[in-house]
Amino acid sequence: MSKSGGGGKDKRHNAPTIGNPKARYRFEILDKLECGIMLAGPEVKSLREGRASIEEAYARFRGTELWLMGMRIDEYRARGYARPEPGRARKLLAHRGELAQLRAEVERRGLTLVPLGIHWNERGIAKVDIALVRGKKLHDKRQTDRERTARREMDRAMKRR
Repeated sequence: MSKSGGGGKDKRHNAPTIGNPKARYRFEILDKLECGIMLAGPEVKSLREGRASIEEAYARFRGTELWLMGMRIDEYRARGYARPEPGRARKLLAHRGELAQLRAEVERRGLTLVPLGIHWNERGIAKVDIALVRGKKLHDKRQTDRERTARREMDRAMKRR
């Protein structure tokens, strides 16, 4: 009998990842950090169903702690009495040294912290990829579009051969 009690295959690792594709278009990524996130029970279940959005989310320091703002996790349908607010701020978990280094970069260089995605590690724990970013100018975004278009055309040409 397996430790999970139900036997069979463990379904935790099949949980969907939630991404933020607009972040790579809007911002120049300078550094990345993987953080844990504090969630309530129904939020974990809703996140496993892929019912979350981080497109408008950002991270901000409150005192010495790092908080994720603007992330929306829809309510879990089969919840009991616990009803966490869908758009509430959620605390991010990282080592003190990593947080101090990030805080120094944000304060000194005027950079922003943006989530790139949420995934599940091998132990089934939700992790958030936070990036230290600088906003792109309009000409940088146009250059990104040109590069993407050129890459697509090269791929199409290679497939035709």
